[in-house]
Amino acid sequence: MERKNVKLSRRQFLKVSAAAGVLVGTTGTASFISQAMAEPKQVDPKINYVRTTCSPNCTGACGMKALVEDGQIKSIIQAADYPEPEYNPRGCLKGLSMTNLIYGPDRVKKPLILKGKPGSGDFKEASWNESLDYTAGRLKEIADKYGPESIGVLFQVGGTGYVQKGAVSRLATLAGWTMHHAYDQNGDLPMFWPMTFGVQSEELEPREWTNSRYVMVFGSNILATRIPDAHFLLEARNRGAKIMVFDPNFSPTASKADEWIPIKASSDAAVGLGLARVLIEEKLYDADFIKTFTDLPLLVRVDNGKRLKADEVKDLVKPSDVPTYREAYVAYNGRFIGVHPEKLDLSLDILIEGEVDVPLKTGEIVKAKPAFQLLKESLASYTPEDVEKLAGIPKDDLVRIAREMAGIKPLHVIYGAGNYQWYHGDLKGRALALLPVLTGNIGKAGAGISTYAGQYRIRFKVAEWWVPEGKKQNWLPFLYVLHGPTKTMKAKWPKNGIKALIVGWGNPFDQHNMANKLREMVEKEELEFVVTTDFQMTTTCQYSHAVLPAVSWYEKTELVATPVHPYLQLQQPAVKPLYEGKPEFWIIRELAKRLNPDFEKYFYPDLESDEAAQKVIELLLKTGGPAVAGITLEQLKKGPVRLKSEVPGGRQIPFYEQVQHKQPFPPVSLPAKIEQTAQFVKSGRIEFYKDEDIMLQVGEALPVHKPPFEESEYVLNPLTKEKYKFSYVTRNAIYRVHSTHSNNVWMNELQEGKPRVWLNPEDGKEKGIKEGDAVEIFNDRGKLTVYAILDPGVGLKQAVFEEGWWSRYLKGASYNALTYPFIKPTHELYFVPGMWSPNTAWNECLCDVRKVDDIL
Repeated sequence: MERKNVKLSRRQFLKVSAAAGVLVGTTGTASFISQAMAEPKQVDPKINYVRTTCSPNCTGACGMKALVEDGQIKSIIQAADYPEPEYNPRGCLKGLSMTNLIYGPDRVKKPLILKGKPGSGDFKEASWNESLDYTAGRLKEIADKYGPESIGVLFQVGGTGYVQKGAVSRLATLAGWTMHHAYDQNGDLPMFWPMTFGVQSEELEPREWTNSRYVMVFGSNILATRIPDAHFLLEARNRGAKIMVFDPNFSPTASKADEWIPIKASSDAAVGLGLARVLIEEKLYDADFIKTFTDLPLLVRVDNGKRLKADEVKDLVKPSDVPTYREAYVAYNGRFIGVHPEKLDLSLDILIEGEVDVPLKTGEIVKAKPAFQLLKESLASYTPEDVEKLAGIPKDDLVRIAREMAGIKPLHVIYGAGNYQWYHGDLKGRALALLPVLTGNIGKAGAGISTYAGQYRIRFKVAEWWVPEGKKQNWLPFLYVLHGPTKTMKAKWPKNGIKALIVGWGNPFDQHNMANKLREMVEKEELEFVVTTDFQMTTTCQYSHAVLPAVSWYEKTELVATPVHPYLQLQQPAVKPLYEGKPEFWIIRELAKRLNPDFEKYFYPDLESDEAAQKVIELLLKTGGPAVAGITLEQLKKGPVRLKSEVPGGRQIPFYEQVQHKQPFPPVSLPAKIEQTAQFVKSGRIEFYKDEDIMLQVGEALPVHKPPFEESEYVLNPLTKEKYKFSYVTRNAIYRVHSTHSNNVWMNELQEGKPRVWLNPEDGKEKGIKEGDAVEIFNDRGKLTVYAILDPGVGLKQAVFEEGWWSRYLKGASYNALTYPFIKPTHELYFVPGMWSPNTAWNECLCDVRKVDDIL
């Protein structure tokens, strides 16, 4: 199939060109490196260059230099000082224009205490002592009345703040508060990872993309959301890789691909299963790999759908050294074999197809089939003809692509958040994971499946700082605050629910699921107290009872290590805290001693906050384990240091140890202990067959395709099926990092200050909507008014909105007011914070669109 041709008007072409200019102007290539790293010939002695790290909720973690004169940041430039030239320079226009936020009109300058109603903006300025005394007093009142676990703590993305955010975790643990993990709250947790591989998330580092030779991109717009690393994808293509983009919409990334394959929205599982069927039918799979590393040879009972356990079978004994969180299952090669879950040593003559009679210790004889046989039978429903109807991909193309991906290695599947932020996003991931696993493309350079969304993985051990003296922590997925408790939840629901919120590094009353519900909870005093630390006056600040002014990442000391970028970096203050702002460490320490005088000793009370932060960094480096072994604070002050890895060259290649050295799955996902995550894949192998009761009950023992909305929107309100015909899809914008930079004057200038919705011209014609018209996107839960863009590259019956706009640009509405906090029962099977947990499904949302007279 050739790439689709899309005609663009001159106006549309200029808009695309402008966006490309943002990319080209800020993303370097090797040919520019020597110039970027060149030392200036003359340096004004009055100007100080401070090397630090850009740290919004972005995995880029770009090294920056602030040019400081007379105590003020005059300019920000790319540091371009990574030891590997391929990573130089890094940084986008958003990060380079950060001074617009640091010195902008929305800066919170003083502590504030609410005088009027929440949301009114009626605050009084207060001293730090008054505001901290007030905050501590309110928190003590609520803890005494409802229990400390009724106080919820929302703090975003640990990878950008091991010190400051660790301080919040430390106090929350001491005080017995309940923490809400940001990963599932943000909808960034791809649940197929724990289900299939037993890990939180994994990914190839971007430099490894250049080693791939066949790249399949599902629901990821790398050129817009991975600006500092996008050049690696283009370089991979220049080196001969074939780039295949599967997307309902023609994205900037699709424009750079060898092929764009337009598929129906949320049909990715059908595509993955159809490709897997061709691989199996034509015997294009790697039989040795699946026998050695997957659960597909393990026998499953036909009568009840359960895996056959070694201690059930006559003459077999479960090995005594199997950990309690594992299980020994059974395979067959002419005789029954008990498979040890921590030894990947099955013989290659093991049975993967057919059916056998199994004598049990009870005297019964039951029939059993290898999971591979069951998978093959399940895939019978996904013929090329079936998949063409389900997904819209021509049958001949499906077969051709399956043959190509089997023959061109290494194969890399990129699975984006745009796909897994649906109710059945886990099924899509499980289906797509079949492709690299069946072809043996796991644990090798340039190979695998990767998800690039959110600040998820903790890169080294943090317990010595985050969890004082091994004390127990309370965790609750944020979705339950909006839609809980449920009968099937594994997380512990506080006896009296959540009555107060402590918010930092986020804007949930604006940006998160059903933000309107949060606002109502405060207005009705269901949430009795909200305190927010931020350096900008966000919507969440407006709905808070107390606002404590924090500082930007150019005004404090921090340690940064994001999941995708392979370098550990120091964040150093370029200027002193502005106005009356304080680092979060200082705020937490002051709050701690007011809550309980015994708490102060846990926060280096004798040191100034930046000195204390450096002590914490030294502690983390000393106790952080192999990833940071030998790295010192002094080294980090000189520049970025690559995190350590067992992979040759220190590369970040998921499951390298498992495949190359036959170590059992999963590897450790910090900060969890192995016994917490190994229970997800009890066989010690990559698992595609899940025999837990809930998986069998809902028909998801094996990956299947399920259409959107049928188990969510249509169950919530059956009338929705006829009432709302548009999918409401929120995608990331090139102009913001989620909501950060929503109020950046430069970024808004590039967008003409106008929030927009993208519609297919055919849908626009049906609705009487023309380019530039004011339109309302609405459903029974909420509405927002924006401007229309008619784009032939957008799929039919989709309303695509770029997330991150603050409410003040949307007539006070939250664009996520339209969404609903659906909780999928299979996501409640286990609970490990941020690893197996209900995940926000932003895109599982229906709406309609209509023309309105004007926005104002």
